[in-house]
This record gives sequence, C-alpha cells and structure tokens, in this order.
Amino acid sequence: MQVIKDISGMQAISDARTNGIRIGFVPTMGALHTGHLELMKRSVAECDYTVVSIFVNPAQFGKNEDLSRYPRDLDKDLELMRPLGVDYVFFPTEEMMYPDGYKTWVELSEISDVLCGASRPGHFRGVATVVLKLVNIVRPDFMYMGEKDFQQVVVLETMLRDLNLKTQIVRCPIVRDENGLALSSRNEYLSKDEYIRALGLNRSIKITRDMAKTGERSVLAICSLISQHLLECNARIDYVKIVDSNSLTEQVEVNDQSRLLLAVWIGKTRLIDNARVLLDN
Repeated sequence: MQVIKDISGMQAISDARTNGIRIGFVPTMGALHTGHLELMKRSVAECDYTVVSIFVNPAQFGKNEDLSRYPRDLDKDLELMRPLGVDYVFFPTEEMMYPDGYKTWVELSEISDVLCGASRPGHFRGVATVVLKLVNIVRPDFMYMGEKDFQQVVVLETMLRDLNLKTQIVRCPIVRDENGLALSSRNEYLSKDEYIRALGLNRSIKITRDMAKTGERSVLAICSLISQHLLECNARIDYVKIVDSNSLTEQVEVNDQSRLLLAVWIGKTRLIDNARVLLDN
C-alpha cells in the first residue's frame, strides 16, 4: 500500500493504467470505521486496484460546524487499511486542493437545496466540488459510497451523469453497530447517555416500517409519530421526511419509492439516518 501525497503523483498512477484495468475509489475524510472498511473490501474484490482518499474537506463545513475538531488520525487509518488489499492512499493537503486564487465551484440546483442542503447551506457545493476534483485526479471506473449519506449519493450520481463522466457510483448498504446505530465518524463525539438517545434513530425506522406494514400510507401521520418519538429521546430535530428515492421530493403517501430520511442533534452532535419504508416481501 502506497501513500501518495501529491496530485501529480496520483495522476501519474492513473495515467499508467492499461486497457481493461478497473480502478475502484473510496473517498473518505479519514476517522475510518467498519463502514468505510466494508466499502474498501468491496472495491478490492471487484476492481483491479483500489484507491482510498483521505481529505477533510473544509469546503463542506459550515461556519459554526465541527471542522476544527473533526477526528483525524492518519496512522490509525493506515493500519486499518493495510490488511484489506488497498493499493493507494491519496492524502492531499488543503493547499493542494484549494490553492491560492481558487475560484471554481460545482453547484446543483434543487436536489442540493433540500434536506441537509437546507440546513447546511453550501454543504453540497463543497461536496460536489471536491468529489469532482478527486474523480478527475484518480479517474476511477467505480466509486464506492455508503447509503447512510443518501442525499449525498443522489447528488453525486446526478453530477456524474450531468457532466458526462464515466465514473459510476456503487451504492453500498448502511453498516450499523450491534444496537442498530448507523456507523459514523461523528459517533465518537457521543457520551454514553447520548449514545443511548441516538438509538432512537434506528427505532424510528422500525416504527415507520411497522406502520407501513400494517397499512398506514399517510406521510403526515408517520412523520408526526416519528417526530414525537425523537423528541421523547431528547433529540433536537433537523428534519423528518419521507421522500421519493430518486427525486428527493417530499411525498404525501407512501409508495414503493418512499425513503425515510432523518437528521437530528443529540447534544452537540448532528446525526443522520435513512431507510426504505416498504421492504420487499
């Protein structure tokens, strides 16, 4: 496993590949957990070589968000990756990615303005810009992303399609801990009490699916009950929405394309989760 710390070095590796060689790519901000590692394992299994990037992207953090305290431990991250068969770790600096005079940004209309985009203005501009830069540097055939950040996956799939890029996103299932909490680097922030309260997210998914299974189709009725449940967990709600999985537009009634999306604050930590509402029989 090689650590590449400059853009030209990473580009040279991509330039050297021969026809038929498939590059898998896993973009991360480090602070790796089992969810990240599962993405890497799948890339290693399905591609000829795998590139993992580690870059805490300042452009996707808001003014009062957790950029300064976001967990960073490169040595630990590298040790977690070594046994997996990852070929290259791309570790650029902020100055490389956003040099003096940087002026170019990627913005998507509509789908980046709702949900997390509504409460985190500019977030998806930062995400789309850095991922486009990374894709242009690494030039992967496949980019492996977890569905926990569901809106992010939809936004990036749209960007890749609209800009006629060949990279395809491979969606991978949410990885949860033994109690059902979706794995996130920000889970490190939770105290023991906050962790227990955070389990209300996964219970919200179960409540939603149970209601739908018994025939409830009113999005208003489901979201009202879920909101009440989360408030009882002492969570501060950002949003509780049921949307169409493709367009992210809010729905009135549940159907086969419905997806529950949740964002809450537990103490000072913002957590998200999501799930299909109706499961296949």
